Amino acid sequence: MENLIHSLNGLVWGIPMLTLLLGTGLYLTIGLRFLSVTRLPYAFKQLFKKPDSNDEGDVTPFGALMTALSSTIGTGNIAGVAAAIAIGGPGAVFWMWMTAIVGTATKYSEGVLAVKFREIDAEGRHVGGPMYYIKNGMGSKWIWLGGVFATLGVLASWGTGASIQSNSIADALNATYGITPIVSAVALSVGAAAVILGGIQRIASVASKLVPFMALSYLAGGLLVVALNIEAVPAAFGQIFRGAFGFDSAGTGISIGLLMLAMQKGVARGIFSNEAGQGSAPIAHAAAKNHDPVDQGIIAMLGTIIDTLIVCSITALVILTSGVLGADCMPTAATAHDILANGQAAGCDTGAPLTVSAFDASLPGIGQHIVAIGLTVFGFTTILGWSYYGERCCEYLFGEKSILPFRISWIVVVFLGAAALMFEGEIKNLVNLFWLVADTLTGMMAAPNLVALVVLSPIVFKLTKDYFAAKKKAAEEDSAIPPAE
Repeated sequence: MENLIHSLNGLVWGIPMLTLLLGTGLYLTIGLRFLSVTRLPYAFKQLFKKPDSNDEGDVTPFGALMTALSSTIGTGNIAGVAAAIAIGGPGAVFWMWMTAIVGTATKYSEGVLAVKFREIDAEGRHVGGPMYYIKNGMGSKWIWLGGVFATLGVLASWGTGASIQSNSIADALNATYGITPIVSAVALSVGAAAVILGGIQRIASVASKLVPFMALSYLAGGLLVVALNIEAVPAAFGQIFRGAFGFDSAGTGISIGLLMLAMQKGVARGIFSNEAGQGSAPIAHAAAKNHDPVDQGIIAMLGTIIDTLIVCSITALVILTSGVLGADCMPTAATAHDILANGQAAGCDTGAPLTVSAFDASLPGIGQHIVAIGLTVFGFTTILGWSYYGERCCEYLFGEKSILPFRISWIVVVFLGAAALMFEGEIKNLVNLFWLVADTLTGMMAAPNLVALVVLSPIVFKLTKDYFAAKKKAAEEDSAIPPAE
């Protein structure tokens, strides 16, 4: 079974999927005339605009973005970046950036379609996401594809959003503070229940407070480490750019194996972190109080910028400037193909322990607390955000009556994910295998969504063109009005 899942994971995150993810993002970027780059200042301005009283929706646009970010800013920003660097080398960071840049257009398109094709359920909630824009945008013959996405969404949410996050939090708290996993399991499940049983309004309210506070706190700690090692920053960027194109650390030339390793791990970790193209974030953006799809799409694309280009980059620079990643831990041309085959680093720290070592090297006695608290809060907000995604997918498949049973199942899975650390042997091995299954399901979710994005892209392009044409016309009319005497 383990070999089968490893093979499936390699297929899902292989060249075809990476090409589809990057290709779709690049196609949308060009089709939108690089709007996702040129309109960033306008996007930040729109983020803090108050909703009109006539706007329909369940949460503010800011709340929708924070809910989306609550699920993306998580263990991937701390442990995932470290794993990408340890396994794929510093060059993986460059491909994470490239994934984020083209991913802004993907996130924008997801946000536009989420609001354009959302529905109101029997209880008055605004529901949407890939399953709805597949059904309502692509027609009845494609309903099965929406069902595939929703099914994968439920399964991935239990894995990526509930069990893996609670397991990571319990592990971090046990390693740093000696808190037994069963205590963490109880605290996390009770905390999750208190929030998710209140629905999207309570999730958005908590996320709107926790996400900005923790993200800014983590960034402050990371920037302090980078400032203390400022002389190593140029070398760190040099490692990133050389590794991105397969240059061996010894300077002996280009290795195709190193190039593919950096690209695969960078793109995979980038997508796992910011979820651009995966189709989860538009489920949150569909609930926004925003009557204009383009308005929400512009806000949605900020998620990728904040998550990958800012938070993940800080983690990467902390690791690369701290000096904890020695030359003996870097992949080489000789080892690249073996690492690609089995997905393991060369016997060195990876994941959260590497990030802890990097922070502690510059901030002794403090760094481990930054990482442990960061993992706890980021992981908890991810539990909240993914609970909403899984709930909407479950509702799409089984109707409104399935919502409460799903919420209860979520709380149970959160408890079991943390409590699993109490066991050794086969149970622990099963947890590690579950990580791989969740990673595989995350990749599989992207396929139906990417098909929908390409098919419905003409609608996105037209809505965008009409929106900015109307804005330009309104501005010209305002400038033509003579000032009042």
